[in-house]
Amino acid sequence: MFKPNLLSRTFKVCEVFRRNFTDLPPKNFKIERALLVTKLSRYEFERLRNPKLSETELEKTLRSRGTDYDTLIFLHNLHKNFEHRVAKNFKNAGVEVKLINRTSLEKETLKWADVLIPIGGDGTFLLSANRASPLFAKGKHKTPIVGFNSDPERSEGRLMLRKQYSENVEEAVKRIIKGDFKWMQRSRIRATLLGNNGEIPESVDLHGHAVSRMEQEETRPEYLSPEFALKYRAKMKRILPYLALNEVFIGETMSARVSHLQVVLNHSDVVNKTKCSGLCVSTGTGSTSWHTRLETNNIYSAYNNINRITNQHIEDLKQVLPQLKEMNVNVGEVVEKYNQNLIFPADDPRLCYSVREQICVGVWPSPKEFPSKNFVDNIVVKSRCIDACLVIDGSIAYPFNDGAKVLLENHPEDALLTISLD
Repeated sequence: MFKPNLLSRTFKVCEVFRRNFTDLPPKNFKIERALLVTKLSRYEFERLRNPKLSETELEKTLRSRGTDYDTLIFLHNLHKNFEHRVAKNFKNAGVEVKLINRTSLEKETLKWADVLIPIGGDGTFLLSANRASPLFAKGKHKTPIVGFNSDPERSEGRLMLRKQYSENVEEAVKRIIKGDFKWMQRSRIRATLLGNNGEIPESVDLHGHAVSRMEQEETRPEYLSPEFALKYRAKMKRILPYLALNEVFIGETMSARVSHLQVVLNHSDVVNKTKCSGLCVSTGTGSTSWHTRLETNNIYSAYNNINRITNQHIEDLKQVLPQLKEMNVNVGEVVEKYNQNLIFPADDPRLCYSVREQICVGVWPSPKEFPSKNFVDNIVVKSRCIDACLVIDGSIAYPFNDGAKVLLENHPEDALLTISLD
């Protein structure tokens, strides 16, 4: 009834992929300099938005609009106190420490660090990972990354160290310094724009922070091979300066508007045309993103919210298919197994695309057999949209309107080098 779990089907391909990594682990790795990337708290965000207001005026403004100012300050202090704990423990271990805001990562600072340590939640980790791009670290081994969850009671922090290490920072730091950990690679998506010029459109930071100056780093346009240029009717390509750790999402910015996209899988000759609510291309790390809490048999698990099924889906099927009633199907077990099968390893070299709410009526999709979800090695997407964006990890957005084309693929050298204590 069920397909074999994806984990068992990907072991061989992942092992081949792992052997292609040239710096796992880095030779003679030693931590002497740690770069701590701090969370931008909501208080700091409001402070940046209102630079001309005094503290008293800012408090009055926030309270007047209904903001819980006391909680805002409490959480700000909670995060800052935790940052100081982490910094103090690294300094006590003889490590030189720098603390910077997550939006101010620059090329030279990354080169300085032996390890990158985001402190906050998954958002801080993702923004740090986006900017820890090998595009800006050529000639140097990858800088490994390990994150501390500063508030595990209110943040899931799936990319960070476990809650036990938030409670015992000293133990975590000792293990990291001692080398008592496992190396782990997380695949990332490289996005390459295809067109007749080498320009990179101006990006928008969806968090409302200032876009890092790394955005302006030079990534030179390259001419396409004659065969590739003819196939996709483009002359040049240019790699976007950020790599997606979770996913790339493409769709209209107004959710009520239908996204019209053309998709080519694995450089085939078939152009798949779809109208939908957007296209999500995910890595193994991102297979637990876009997630929600689903309770089955008193077990809480995070699943891909685009593709997951619920108990209600199975109950509805039982009404349509009486044989399911006769089989006495365990609804919770079916849901659990199906949703678990959506998750695949973080170092899997494949990409999984998901067409969100694909229209399947009349001439759509074209061809009719175009699957709404599948694994691919690469994918080319052309926009027929009016006001769309290509969004990297829910953070950096690029305009992606009618005629825009992008190639999404996975390269071993782009993988994020991380440290796992478990």
